[in-house]
Amino acid sequence: MSFNFIKDKNKKIHFIGIGGISMSGLAAVLLNNGFKVSGSDFKDSPILDKLKTLGAEVYIGHKRENIKDADLVVYTAAIPSDNLELLEAQEKNITLMDRAEFLGQIMKGHKYNVAITGTHGKTTCTSMLSHITLAGDLDPTILVGGELDAIGGNFRIGKSDYFLVEACEYKRSFLKFFPYVGIILNIDADHLDCYKDIDEIADTFLKFSKLIPNDGYLVGCIDDFRVKEILSKANCNTISYGFSDNADVTAKNITFNKNGCATFDVYKGNKNLFTLTLNVPGKHNILNALASTCVSLIFDISADSIIDGLSKCKGAHKRFEYKGELNGVTVIDDYAHHPTEIQATLSTAKQIDHNKTYCIFQPHTYTRTKALFTEFTECFNDVDELILMDIYAAREKNTGLVSSDELGDALRKKGIKCTNVHSHDEALNYVKSKLTDGDLLLTVGAGDVVIVGEKYLES
Repeated sequence: MSFNFIKDKNKKIHFIGIGGISMSGLAAVLLNNGFKVSGSDFKDSPILDKLKTLGAEVYIGHKRENIKDADLVVYTAAIPSDNLELLEAQEKNITLMDRAEFLGQIMKGHKYNVAITGTHGKTTCTSMLSHITLAGDLDPTILVGGELDAIGGNFRIGKSDYFLVEACEYKRSFLKFFPYVGIILNIDADHLDCYKDIDEIADTFLKFSKLIPNDGYLVGCIDDFRVKEILSKANCNTISYGFSDNADVTAKNITFNKNGCATFDVYKGNKNLFTLTLNVPGKHNILNALASTCVSLIFDISADSIIDGLSKCKGAHKRFEYKGELNGVTVIDDYAHHPTEIQATLSTAKQIDHNKTYCIFQPHTYTRTKALFTEFTECFNDVDELILMDIYAAREKNTGLVSSDELGDALRKKGIKCTNVHSHDEALNYVKSKLTDGDLLLTVGAGDVVIVGEKYLES
């Protein structure tokens, strides 16, 4: 494999934040191809251990001296401008490249790049397609935004021309990619800290679709009117999917088992292709399976491999992940942090046999909570009780823009039984006083709310 930005594998590439879910995968690709790699992160992790095993030089903490003899420094949008390593690289005139551009360069080394994008469902769809391509012996390289048991983590290095990658719209990162196949799952209002409105978001997805070559393919959900419009404007081949009869690929005769997992017939036009039984719950996952199936049809993957792959896919960690059971209480963790995702998670929970639903939700970032405040007050109707944690700041600082207490007040005014808590221990003690045999405990959010459910199971 060759990259046009580097000709000499003796040159060293340094990653600021190498333990991140995407950065670690990029580092692994380079290590597998004989490049010298170093990187830093703020704390140790199993991902870093894996990279060390592959030969990476890893530092804990961001320090100027970590840069040392680096020839190229890769960073993410989350790295602040005053990061010491970033400043050191600038002062030494070391070449800098952001993560998205770097990933785009790596994609140039593969012919069949599949970029999975959309506001919701990217990780699950990538997980499904990973299982299918593995079952079909395509030997893909995979970069997924979560931990996937089938590949032992968040990345897999293959030796073929097939490359599966999540394509995030945050700060328009995916516009630096080179997809042969692009999947647009849905388009919703999110990341309003870098987009002015939903129209600008939709326009950016349209620009993404224009990156696909004329002989490539755009796969999109026709049930989403914004995606449907983009499909109509594509300059490449298109395949639509959805529950609509107008979709090229659709699902019919849908049933659900007691765990909320669907069985359905897959149709292309009027032709019944095969029957699928999923191992992940929820109606929304039928759409993810249809998107994965469309890509499989493009690559002529056999029906047996599609069926086998999807039946084995249990999803990535933190995507409606079963954590365990204690005293008859089932604990499930989910990454949902957008109102649309939360509604899908709670709808899925309704399909599982249980008594009461207790949901511990941790809002993610102040800007998202403020921008979608009204939507957050309307997405918890399916819970018996909501336990609301403080906002997880992530990359942001608390400037007083909004608080969880304000959100809790608004939810209570709408009749939602909601209690605000201000620590993991407070959340744990509260639910322990409420939970009884047969109840369902959901920990929901993109921060560290999962800790509460894990502590409950250990109590």
